[in-house]
Amino acid sequence: MSENAVRKVRDQIEDALVSGEFAPNGRLDEVQLATRFGVSRTPVREALMQLSAIGMIELRPRRGAIVVAHGPAQIYEMFEVMAELEGLAGAHAARRLTDEDRNSISKAHDRCRAAAEAADLDGYYYENEAFHVAIYAATHSGFLAEQCGALHRRLRPFRRLQLRVPNRLKASFEEHDRVTTAIFSGDAEAAKARLRAHVIVQGDRFGDLVAAYEQARLRQAV
Repeated sequence: MSENAVRKVRDQIEDALVSGEFAPNGRLDEVQLATRFGVSRTPVREALMQLSAIGMIELRPRRGAIVVAHGPAQIYEMFEVMAELEGLAGAHAARRLTDEDRNSISKAHDRCRAAAEAADLDGYYYENEAFHVAIYAATHSGFLAEQCGALHRRLRPFRRLQLRVPNRLKASFEEHDRVTTAIFSGDAEAAKARLRAHVIVQGDRFGDLVAAYEQARLRQAV
């Protein structure tokens, strides 16, 4: 079983969850999902375990996978905490950057550029993930990197949805560019502020995310 096969199934289930295709508290059947996506039950089972780990579903004895509801308020709270953690990671990375860290961040940033220029939303999402992971590594704080990674994974479905908002991909890359400049120049305060602003969803950006969330659900209901 390949990692890509599991990721593809997981992404498809995530999209269905975010769009409201699977009702809150509803049960996900492994056999039906395997048939739907044309795969065996093994990648479906692994995908469900990964979705359980980030809180999108709950695995219950004798009931299987149950869909967990996420309201706008909870989504906002998670992004709020993520923004603070990312800001801290940016500040640490700016102060502790090594040549190896610089190289890793630069390569990830270049891959993000290529995906953005190709308007490849899914490709950009995964390169964006690598970009953030490279920053976490540059903190040289195992605990902070672990906490950032855990919340990043939990917000994965909503971050992917956020990239579908018009012009968000271009804006995201431009924000990466400013973050990279701050980290590479050793400006901890600027890196903290720019990474926090990159992640936080408030004002218009929160409205855009909620609108995309609701539109996905409305499209599914039609």
